[in-house]
Amino acid sequence: MDNQEQEQKHKRRVRYKGTHPKKYQEKYKELQPQKYADTIEKVIKKGSTPAGMHISICVKEILEFLQIKPGQTGLDATLGYGGHTLEMLKCLESKGHIYALDVDPIELEKTRKRLADKGYGPEILTIKQINFANIDEVAAEGGPFDFVLADLGVSSMQIDNPERGFSYKHEGPLDLRLNPQKGISAAERLKELDREELEGMLTENSDEPYAKEIARAVMSELKKGREISTTTRLQQVIEDALHFIPEDKRKEAVKKSCQRTFQALRIDVNSEFEVLEEFLEKLPGVLAPGGRVAILTFHSGEDRLVKQFFKRFFREGVYSEIAKDVIRPSAEECSLNSRAKSTKMRWAIKA
Repeated sequence: MDNQEQEQKHKRRVRYKGTHPKKYQEKYKELQPQKYADTIEKVIKKGSTPAGMHISICVKEILEFLQIKPGQTGLDATLGYGGHTLEMLKCLESKGHIYALDVDPIELEKTRKRLADKGYGPEILTIKQINFANIDEVAAEGGPFDFVLADLGVSSMQIDNPERGFSYKHEGPLDLRLNPQKGISAAERLKELDREELEGMLTENSDEPYAKEIARAVMSELKKGREISTTTRLQQVIEDALHFIPEDKRKEAVKKSCQRTFQALRIDVNSEFEVLEEFLEKLPGVLAPGGRVAILTFHSGEDRLVKQFFKRFFREGVYSEIAKDVIRPSAEECSLNSRAKSTKMRWAIKA
């Protein structure tokens, strides 16, 4: 065996640096929650989400509203890490069934195994890789549903993994697709747009106040033949575009514009508004009489759509009752999970 082979064979795992290392790849303790439960607990107590995990939001409020009873049939339209699904399964007490959907083939299989290991197999849980715009197809097989949940937020597992390209904070490909096997990446999408289209997208999808300046800077770079194919490259272009902001305010402004720009691109690449409209249109048709639906939104565009559809169907007598005001997570929950702060919950009951 030569030295090179010996080096490869005995290559040690990267050491876990401190209690909360910065690089995703170094967080092997957080990525193995069953093995390192004490580390997971410490990270959560600090108000952070452990790498590879997702902390479900508004669980108490959701369960209080849905009033799940043993023997009922339900739908989790956005499976994600499976935290909400798990709590709803517990309410069924091994009687009834839940259908759970997700478009992400990578996380779906991990969640399927995680829930199966807890004793929730196909006899009580059916998991499908399908977009929630197609809930009518699922209802044809397992509906009508007594309760439906849709958590419209992107899962922490997707945001934190640099390979998925969801966050400007980590170097990675500028992808942003919920299903990386379908459609085109955000990097490719930018090449299809002109300046006016990009400006319109930033304004419509995320209310970006510097949409004009960012769109101009992005298109200028692309016209010069400079690729914007990574998350940090786009972040740098945004930072350069906002050079005119006073220095004492620039860092915060760049951070917020990066968040909004990535959000706008993600919504566009995944056709999120179109998919949500289709879901909301079909929703009454999959609910049983008296069936309950709860929806969590994370930005104004989503909340506006949910509110409009709920109000319309309430006026038409399709829903007997809808939430008059949004329900927000408690201050205690927000202090433990910073990603809960922008959450709004709305609900409706089928007539």
